[in-house]
Amino acid sequence: MASYALTDLVSHGAVVDISDQVEDWSVITPEMLEGADVEIRDGDILIIHTGWHEYYEGQPRQDLVRYFCMHPGGKRELVEWMLDRKIKWFGIDAGSGDHPMNTSIRTQRPDLARQFEEKVGMSCEEFFPSFEYTHKPSGRTVLSDLFPFHNYAFQEGLIHAENLGGDIDLVLNQRCIIGAFPWKFEDLESCPCRIIAFFDVGDDVEVPTEALGSVAHQ
Repeated sequence: MASYALTDLVSHGAVVDISDQVEDWSVITPEMLEGADVEIRDGDILIIHTGWHEYYEGQPRQDLVRYFCMHPGGKRELVEWMLDRKIKWFGIDAGSGDHPMNTSIRTQRPDLARQFEEKVGMSCEEFFPSFEYTHKPSGRTVLSDLFPFHNYAFQEGLIHAENLGGDIDLVLNQRCIIGAFPWKFEDLESCPCRIIAFFDVGDDVEVPTEALGSVAHQ
């Protein structure tokens, strides 16, 4: 986490509300995002609001099984769309950037996997077919059927923030400057992070040189 400069973490972006288009185990599509009432521009930071933060721990509608195991998520096609649009990073108000049935949850909760398969009328393996990509450091060909937003997207430079909540309902379908401020500890692959939407500050971000230096050396 300490390797990310502020220029990667703070930029213009959009908070996209698709909560009226999703239900348990919905697949998030590019069409859903592009059809929302806010413009998404190439190079944006993208925050996706599904409404699932309402089911997180401590909320009036708390339901952690629904939150972590039944939330909406994208397929490989959404990864490719984000890469084509040069999305800097994205955040989502759910337990993972990946669809839960496209993760190891399908084997950890076979009872829920059966419910999902009944809902979609096919097996998880059919609904989320295997995909292939090249492991960049080694050149190895990887064949996988799980975690496209973690394994494939991460090596392409597309990272994401999970479990967004807070005051997200106050900024739906708006453009703003979005900033992520993680703990800058070396050798962490993930960590807690504060995410802030800035308004009335223009549409460009200029990071002072001294700030870039301090981040790079922490």
